Amino acid sequence: MTQKIVVTAKNLQKNFGDKHVVRGLNFTVKAGQCFGFLGPNGAGKTTILRMLAGVSPMSGGELSVFDYQMPAEGRQARQRLGIVPQMDNLDPDFTVRQNLSMYGLYFGVQRSVLEPRIDELLAYMQLTDRANDKPDDLSGGMKRRLTIARALVNDPDLIILDEPTTGLDPQVRHLIWGRLRELLHAGKTLLLTTHYMEEAERLCDELLIIDNGKILDQGSPVDIINRNVEREVVEVRGDLVRAKTSLAAEQNIYTEQHGDTLFCYANHVDELFVKLSGDKTLNVVKRHCNLEDVFLRLTGRDLRE
Repeated sequence: MTQKIVVTAKNLQKNFGDKHVVRGLNFTVKAGQCFGFLGPNGAGKTTILRMLAGVSPMSGGELSVFDYQMPAEGRQARQRLGIVPQMDNLDPDFTVRQNLSMYGLYFGVQRSVLEPRIDELLAYMQLTDRANDKPDDLSGGMKRRLTIARALVNDPDLIILDEPTTGLDPQVRHLIWGRLRELLHAGKTLLLTTHYMEEAERLCDELLIIDNGKILDQGSPVDIINRNVEREVVEVRGDLVRAKTSLAAEQNIYTEQHGDTLFCYANHVDELFVKLSGDKTLNVVKRHCNLEDVFLRLTGRDLRE
């Protein structure tokens, strides 16, 4: 059965004065999938989400969400959206429960529906025992879970998550990942930006890798990895001059040096690994290539502002 299209972007553009932040993007998001945006700082990820939410007008192109034309019909579209911003923006004067209640009333959720839903969301995000606390009394992980719970109060069909787990410890991150997978199993559609490659690989059905407002590649995490990097990599530290001498006669190997580490990419590295491991001046690690290797290959390793 063909999946319904939830989001359609055609030649999507956004300029801030003379600065072109989003440059003619084309993509579609299907119902029930997690669609991710990956890119370095300043790539245009948050700007795209703001246009999708109808809070930032486009400079060019076409954008529809649930067949509503953005931003003209943004109000109608937002009734079916849940938004988790990059930074928590909870009301410090309200308790945890009141933050959820006020948000639900803003969306017109009837109290007879809202109160049991809040109880469910508090339990869902493991916040029941903190319902009467104020946000300033919560840990960073609790605040993030509350922000996600708030985005679910109106039972949205599309949930926009801008770096939902940045700065959280592994336990909280894995809890949130589990909750997001449950939302997908319930038929919700997720739009995600993240700096965690593992997060993108675990959650996303499809990824858009962007830089300088342009698409570098698009597809499933597995397809993108297979398309852009070799199968395996050997990381070498230590006497890299000796390592490079040992590699001089090797073929079908792509190497990059960054700092004190030499990365040796190839589809089969067993013999290379054995050879380099025999040199006691080297510290050698073998692993499969992953999305981080793709990200760095496509966007470079230079720091961004």
